[in-house]
Amino acid sequence: MQCLNAKSKPIPSNERLLAFKRAKSLNNAVSISWLEQWWNKDVLSINPIKKSDYELIKKLKITSIRLPVAFEHFETTKIPVEKVFAHIDEVLKQCKLYDIKLIIDYHYGKINDNNYLTETLKVINSWLLLTKKYKKESPNLLFFEIYNEPPHIDPKVWKDAAYNIVTAIRKVDAKRTLIVGASNYNSIYELSRMERLADENIIYTFHFYEPFLFTHQGADWVGDQVATTGIPFPYNAKTYPPINPAVIGTWGENNYFQYRIDGNEQSIKDKLQIVKNWSNKYYVPIICGEYGVYRKYTDEDSRCRYIKAVRMALKNLDIPGIHWDYSSNFSIFNGPPSVKNLSDGMKEAIDYKPAKQ
Repeated sequence: MQCLNAKSKPIPSNERLLAFKRAKSLNNAVSISWLEQWWNKDVLSINPIKKSDYELIKKLKITSIRLPVAFEHFETTKIPVEKVFAHIDEVLKQCKLYDIKLIIDYHYGKINDNNYLTETLKVINSWLLLTKKYKKESPNLLFFEIYNEPPHIDPKVWKDAAYNIVTAIRKVDAKRTLIVGASNYNSIYELSRMERLADENIIYTFHFYEPFLFTHQGADWVGDQVATTGIPFPYNAKTYPPINPAVIGTWGENNYFQYRIDGNEQSIKDKLQIVKNWSNKYYVPIICGEYGVYRKYTDEDSRCRYIKAVRMALKNLDIPGIHWDYSSNFSIFNGPPSVKNLSDGMKEAIDYKPAKQ
């Protein structure tokens, strides 16, 4: 009798296949920037998302909302958790009404190499509250992103922290699909070096703002590295601005000269291929948890070309994408959210086609 060789690629579990299916359902999503704005003292006394916004989201064929929440800030400042939950409850209610998926994202945590033992415990305590509260919600509707943009810390430290957070949630909710990214701010490069966690029901996330010189040009919170403005996409030698003197001596100086090579569609495709290869290696689902362009200093045509380039590259690689953000300083709209405030170029970039009458 001839012996059959064992398959080199193990058959994925039903849980893993379900995670793939749920990841696909999150495509064409948007982050709603609001509850993560810890610097806004009025953040819990306002509700910027109206009925008309949910209707617009449906009209634009956006399937999912990612809701970043500054849980650590609210806990540290002794804000009653009920006030935070009241807003999340309202968003969840409207998402159910309009058949939109919801991702609750733990934003602006403070884990680092020195405090990860105590800070991870704080993250776990927040997730235990959330998990117990929302355990009965459909796992096809509600997703948990365990921690936004872990900083530039030891990848082993972050993997250990992530594993402990996931394990704690699993003790309460075994069926929820969890979203986990790599260190160095959800870097594609760190994710490509990360080993997957020992959990079958995870979607891995990364953020994509490359070339950063273009997507964050003039962003004051980044610093002098991105002080050069007027950068076009794709790179055009005729319209490329001179380097801002403030950039010289920062890491932005190298990026300025590198942009001749990186500022094009092919470079975007090549970089996204890195994480797709990792996904294929471990056979795990991935999503692009954030992409977008800071709008203040970027011309509309360049923004449209970039967003279209990233969206198409993600689509061709079968990677769901979440745009940052809906109505803040990375918004796709020229003014308050509405179809009339979408430029023709942006309509094409996001593939918006009005419903036939």
